[in-house]
Amino acid sequence: MIDLRSDTITKPTPAMLEAMMSAKVGDDMFGEDPTVAELEDYVAQLFGVDAALYCPSGTMTNQIGIRLHCNLQDEVICHKYSHIYLYESGGIMSNSGASVRLLEGERGLITSDAVKAAIQPDDIHSPVSKLVSLENTANKGGGSCYDFEEIYAIRETCHEHDLRLHLDGARLFNAMVKTGQKPKQYGEVFDTISICLSKGLGAPVGSLILGSHADIKRAKRIRKVMGGAWRQAGYLAAAGLYALENNVKRLAEDHARAQKMAKVLEGLDYVEEVLPCETNILIFKINAAQYTNEQFLAALKENDIHAFGFGPQLIRFVTHLEFDDAQLEKTIAVLKQL
Repeated sequence: MIDLRSDTITKPTPAMLEAMMSAKVGDDMFGEDPTVAELEDYVAQLFGVDAALYCPSGTMTNQIGIRLHCNLQDEVICHKYSHIYLYESGGIMSNSGASVRLLEGERGLITSDAVKAAIQPDDIHSPVSKLVSLENTANKGGGSCYDFEEIYAIRETCHEHDLRLHLDGARLFNAMVKTGQKPKQYGEVFDTISICLSKGLGAPVGSLILGSHADIKRAKRIRKVMGGAWRQAGYLAAAGLYALENNVKRLAEDHARAQKMAKVLEGLDYVEEVLPCETNILIFKINAAQYTNEQFLAALKENDIHAFGFGPQLIRFVTHLEFDDAQLEKTIAVLKQL
């Protein structure tokens, strides 16, 4: 079976499993798991920040980040397609009691000008603008990447208006491999950063939130109340360390395969539009006169290819470390014959 539904479906490689089975562990709630500590220190140093906290999921690290910065009656400024808004089960409201100011922006990306225009006036009728959240790469934007000059401009706007800046970096390493940006650039600009290990990097589970010593100390308390405390989590942390040490550069292979499929799709008569493909997410629009989403996905499934519908007439493919050249060629052959 060829599975293009998500880069979350990968399983640990034999080498990663070996690293997991040989991990030194302890009770992390007592601060005694050496492999968790090693992972947190590794990531903090990589991004040049004070500290990091290992958590079960990217949704949890995003929600911790929002709660660190927002109180009741505060507001989060983000793109209308942001994962924190669309796919985290109303967590902004239920976890932090904050409202949301949703912005337009090409391919899931927002600008400093849009942020400035969205900041609420100092008026008792309005919530208090408190946090700006960016997503890089932007999932609903087709794996689109921010230009760092725009990130700097947004940072300056945040400074001018006393706003905090959070990054949903679920696929941040994809962005950095694509653009050549460095982790420490991000560590210098954002107040908090969420990164996932279980997507393109191939770990079975786990994300981290990065920030100041004070923020991470408080984040541990928030993680606890969210049910995200660990015991012998070093077995999982070892997979994350392996992923960071071995699976970052190879993300370029996933990008190249997605881009090759994009070029093929651009030449097919049942495809109306292919979104620009920068990283490992490929979104395209199919002609309603020829296929509905359900019909197209069923046709793929008949050929043992699995994908997701991503909106009316939209299909999403996500490449990953288990999607190799042989599967790429088979998928292209099937796409051409549909």
